[in-house]
Amino acid sequence: MKIKSENFLVGEDFKLSDFATEIDLGISEVKKIDKLKKTRKKLSKLQDVMYAHNKYSVLICLQGMDTAGKDSLIREVFKEFNPRGVVVHSFKTPTSTELEHDYLWRHYIALPERGKFAVFNRTHYENVLISRVRPEIVLNERIPGIETEADITEDFWQERYQQMVNFENHIQKNGTIVFKFYLNLSKGEQKKRLLRRLEKEEHNWKFSPGDLKEREKWDLYMKYYQEAIDNTHTDACPWHIIPADNKESARLIIAKIILEKLSEFTDIKEPELDDAIKENINLYKNILSKE
Repeated sequence: MKIKSENFLVGEDFKLSDFATEIDLGISEVKKIDKLKKTRKKLSKLQDVMYAHNKYSVLICLQGMDTAGKDSLIREVFKEFNPRGVVVHSFKTPTSTELEHDYLWRHYIALPERGKFAVFNRTHYENVLISRVRPEIVLNERIPGIETEADITEDFWQERYQQMVNFENHIQKNGTIVFKFYLNLSKGEQKKRLLRRLEKEEHNWKFSPGDLKEREKWDLYMKYYQEAIDNTHTDACPWHIIPADNKESARLIIAKIILEKLSEFTDIKEPELDDAIKENINLYKNILSKE
């Protein structure tokens, strides 16, 4: 199967349940790993060019249920990058400082500089996902007019979806290329991965009893993922739904999509040397050789 971004793109009449959690790419696991190595090397070279070009930045948003494979995906897809060219942010419970600002502030200040990549491991969408499942979280934001959970109406969430669209449109128009990936994990595969954490001593640290409580709310999370993606998918900042039951497939698909879309920016090129410098390159070589 040839991997194309359009095959994983959200479309009209979007239904999350229509998207597969597993896909047959027609190649072995070894071949997937080999293809990923080649793809991430190309991405690394492209990032070097983008750094020199210094006009675009790239924001990669990863969302998914617990155990969807976000951490290992980041490690495997970006391991060839120059460390100065990519920064990973894992957004957890807001700190006291972050709560002194609006909910998007901590995401704004984590945006990548021109020429660099940023990966959001869990993103601003947590504010319409876990906060939707647990609305008491919103009360910690101390928003004027929101005094009780009863004040958090459907209109509140619709406004928040629009704020996120506005946020993404703003940064996209100012040179940030936005990728949004939902790692589509099945409930059955999540069960296997949680059991693996318990069965393998070296993975015990990853397990939390809270994982089981969140799992009980699976259907509610699927409902709100459906709504969030449906309300924030745009042509400028689209959502891709990635089958995540097989980690090697998910990593390869995301790497391929990123490379495909960035390759469409034909204006991304290394800056040319000034004519005066070009004319005197041999002179500079001679000066250094004679030292």
